[in-house]
Amino acid sequence: MTSSAATPNPRTPDFGPIDPQFLRRHSPRAMSGAPLPRAELMRLMEAARWAPSSGNGQPWRFVLCERGGPGFDVVLANLEGFNTVWAKQAAAFVVVCYETTRVDSKGEVHPRRTGAFDTGAAWMSMALQGKSMGLVMHGMEGFDHDALPPLLKVPEGIAVIAVVAVGLPGDVEDLPKDKQAGEVPNQRRPTSESVVFDTF
Repeated sequence: MTSSAATPNPRTPDFGPIDPQFLRRHSPRAMSGAPLPRAELMRLMEAARWAPSSGNGQPWRFVLCERGGPGFDVVLANLEGFNTVWAKQAAAFVVVCYETTRVDSKGEVHPRRTGAFDTGAAWMSMALQGKSMGLVMHGMEGFDHDALPPLLKVPEGIAVIAVVAVGLPGDVEDLPKDKQAGEVPNQRRPTSESVVFDTF
């Protein structure tokens, strides 16, 4: 079987055309285990930097844990389920966080209501940049949400919402056989099932 970088793309839009980058982006798992230069990883951070955010608040924060460093081992040890099998081949983990509060011009603290929304936009920017660089980018919620933040010394007021595995494409055949079919781009429900007009 070919590597995840060369898999066919069966996706077609319901309403198009749309930019092909949205159809090409998907979340394979097969990675080579090779490290990536920090400069390459920082290109992902740079793409995330330019995401839109409410009031230009830029609430996202990222803990970058490179292969060979102590943070990488901490994240790997706190993954759950099938993530413990394949993610060990990542070049890095990006722990995705956001500020849960904001301070207004009067110095008053308020909940940051769009913090997760804005940070999701930053993750999408990162994911598209990674795909354009030929990288595997796979976001996960399967980690110990209670244990990981204190281990990474995440301060109060910062929420950890996801972990992203980043790496160079690897051989799909290195994955368990029952997981290999999932390396091709998957489908989505019809657009019409996600959209209502005027009211629910």
